Amino acid sequence: MKSLLNLSPRLIVASAATGLALVAASPAIAQEADEEPPIEAETEAEEKAPEEMSKGEKRLAKLLEGRVAGEPTRCIRTVPSEPTQTIDGAAYVFGRGSTIYVQRTTRPERINDRESLFIRRFGGGSQLCRQEVVRTFDPVTRIFGGGVIFVDFVPYTRVDTDEEVEAG
Repeated sequence: MKSLLNLSPRLIVASAATGLALVAASPAIAQEADEEPPIEAETEAEEKAPEEMSKGEKRLAKLLEGRVAGEPTRCIRTVPSEPTQTIDGAAYVFGRGSTIYVQRTTRPERINDRESLFIRRFGGGSQLCRQEVVRTFDPVTRIFGGGVIFVDFVPYTRVDTDEEVEAG
């Protein structure tokens, strides 16, 4: 094995100079990769219109018209005969009347209005709570889908308008 001492001094100096040049250039190369995109690209991104509401979000907004959101709650009381609406890509809505509860889940984009919730109750419980995992199933084929993880339920209460108050 040759020793470095046997190499010519010129070769050692040239190798060292090349190594130093690469080390000195590496921050410049890294800086080029980290540079921000040209200003034209930023203005194009700013000019893009905000995303339009999905069909499900529009349906949910219509359902919530005339209602005001309350303080989110961890659990709600449910009755098997109480209606539940599944709004595609948006939320599950529990209840009817003056107050309804909206459950957006951890992944609302995966909510499919062709699937139903399969809620297994143990010990006759009448509550649904956050962090509860509920399964979905297709009522036509009776095939189970994925799990749904609940987050806080948001109550929406119908507000009286001035006209209704005066008429009553």
